[in-house]
Amino acid sequence: MCERQPRRIDELLACGEPDHPALTFRSETVTYGELAARVAETAHGLRELGVRRGDRVAVYAEKRIETVVAILATAAAGAVFVPVNPLFKVRQLESLVADCWPRVVVTTAERLGTVRQALAGADGPQPRLVVIGQDSDDRVTGWDDVAVRGACGPVPGTEAVIDADLAAILYTSGSTGGPKGVVLSHRNLLAGASSVAEYLGHTPDDVVLAALPISFDAGLSQITTSLVAGAQVVLVNYLMPREVVRLCATHGVTALTCVPPLWIQLAAQNWPEESAARLRYFANTGGRMPRATLGRLRAALPHARPFLMYGLTEAFRSTYLDPSEVDRRPDSIGKAIPNAEVLVVRPDGTPCEPGEPGELVHRGALVAHGYWNDPARTAERFRPAPGASGATVPELAVWSGDTVTRDEEGFLYFVGRDDEMIKTSGFRVSPTEIEEAAYATGLVAEAAAFGVTDDQRGQHIVLVVSPMSAPDADLLGDKLCAALADDLPTYMVPQRVEVLDRLPLSVNGKFDRPELRRTVVA
Repeated sequence: MCERQPRRIDELLACGEPDHPALTFRSETVTYGELAARVAETAHGLRELGVRRGDRVAVYAEKRIETVVAILATAAAGAVFVPVNPLFKVRQLESLVADCWPRVVVTTAERLGTVRQALAGADGPQPRLVVIGQDSDDRVTGWDDVAVRGACGPVPGTEAVIDADLAAILYTSGSTGGPKGVVLSHRNLLAGASSVAEYLGHTPDDVVLAALPISFDAGLSQITTSLVAGAQVVLVNYLMPREVVRLCATHGVTALTCVPPLWIQLAAQNWPEESAARLRYFANTGGRMPRATLGRLRAALPHARPFLMYGLTEAFRSTYLDPSEVDRRPDSIGKAIPNAEVLVVRPDGTPCEPGEPGELVHRGALVAHGYWNDPARTAERFRPAPGASGATVPELAVWSGDTVTRDEEGFLYFVGRDDEMIKTSGFRVSPTEIEEAAYATGLVAEAAAFGVTDDQRGQHIVLVVSPMSAPDADLLGDKLCAALADDLPTYMVPQRVEVLDRLPLSVNGKFDRPELRRTVVA
């Protein structure tokens, strides 16, 4: 683990030996020393573009070395990085830009058209566009022209940045409305990196295959937990399961974290000895791993220890199950990660008895600073920690909305969610986002979306609608799916559309979702 005391996440680069590999993407590998130099040059370049302390820099690109450099350089410049899901289309990007309004958008030539569409009708000063894979012209700045070659050391104007300053905004779907931006400080990210790297046992000898999106808290954590230990990260984008197996052999991968849908596919692969030999752990996040999948993985990867994890974007990580406990309690989400406390409480904040269902509340250094530009939703989720009412300034904790139980030995078990959030393919999806996209097509009068249990995805999405007019009913499902595929990321497109004359209503005039589940979704 890093012996230095960084105050910004870019300073984690000092934790690795200068000549040790830091990042690999395809055929290119950069050392810690080379990465630090690129970050310093780019940070100086961002300052020359007008980026100042607290400004937002959106990074809308697939995983590649430039993506990581842009994130760390933003931190080094004293600004706030906003990693954007590379699967986002115009609708989602418009919402994000309108919410956090970045000073700069870093993107790729392939995504530049989407960025311009998203910015076309936006009010306010247009962000500077920095484009990877394109030369500078009158409208954009080429990536190669951002770096101030040979620049090194502290960036002028950032001397006052401290670890309590904002470092990142991670957008995650909310149960109502569009994505909400979880605000994280450098202290949050540094504490999370140290905590997760500690229980996963990261060392400079590790080679971490980064298979999750950096816009996902667990994906960003793969970068930070590797840097704090001076380990190597191999960056990969969407790929076939057999490609994961091949890359493990090619790079001597020791650490692999995935979401359940990918683990289900990986469990069905043939793992030759050269792919499995160095893998010392595999970790699951983003939903419960089926027991059968866990059993197949343990048989295929006999040298690897399984870590079953549970996390909240609002607190980065919350719990993990020690591998030594997997055989005794495979359904448990474990106990709190190092330097965090996880409570199970009743609605009045009093602690639950063993076996009594209650809300999971996370307190400690990883608790985020709320939701960007959204005090109402922040007040709902970030509230005084149970038992902290006597403090002069009450400590805020994350009230997760998840129902769990705790057994006599302190191990936690997930029961369910209090809202209608859909967990599909490792992503959190708001039913409201899908419903609003359906209404925007002009094809439907009513819409309600649900998540339905799915062995492959965790849940798949079912959309129930009524047509604008009776003649539209017969072809409505096909037309709607085609329209939504143009407007939504693939993981948000419903797998099934049901058409009813009218959606049933509850006594208070809202859609009767329990009735729809019983009669349509089941």
